[in-house]
Amino acid sequence: MDLLDAHERARRVFDDAVHAVGPGGPAWDAPTPCAAWSVRDLVNHLVNEQLWAPLLLDGATLDEVGDRFDGDVLGDDPVGAWESSSAAAREAWLRPGTPRRTVHVSSGLIPAEEYGWQMTIDLAVHGWDLATALGLPNPVPAPLAQRLLDVARPMVDAWQGLGIFDPPVPVGRAAGAPTRLIALLGRDPR
Repeated sequence: MDLLDAHERARRVFDDAVHAVGPGGPAWDAPTPCAAWSVRDLVNHLVNEQLWAPLLLDGATLDEVGDRFDGDVLGDDPVGAWESSSAAAREAWLRPGTPRRTVHVSSGLIPAEEYGWQMTIDLAVHGWDLATALGLPNPVPAPLAQRLLDVARPMVDAWQGLGIFDPPVPVGRAAGAPTRLIALLGRDPR
């Protein structure tokens, strides 16, 4: 599974969870496995990431983007904000040659493909966070989870202490790929 295929699958995981929340109601204030975030905060985080992607993939620096996406980017239509931002990010990823570019991120200039895998992992894991907040089962399909495990394992140690993910949670050897992915990225799958 290549980056663009994995990205689309992970985007659908999060998209399905956003649509399960619906356009309004109390679920937007519900807590999530991300201790400091409500459902609305979590969706705001992912919409923010999607808004940055087209600009970064076009070569913008962090300073050029500045603070334009700080704060609440959901407005009165969180589902619509997700739909438009994720569609624009996906369109940017599908432009010819995009995965072979470089992008500016907080740690410096990195290959766009590395940035894409980071975004894809974030979409999948936060899709689980959102589904869990709604009382739904793990939505990450096994083939996607296995591919993301292969990508994430070498990076997990470097991510520790950066506030990106909590330390891995131990799970049994018989755990499937979706459970192992969530646990590797600091979520308790129970």
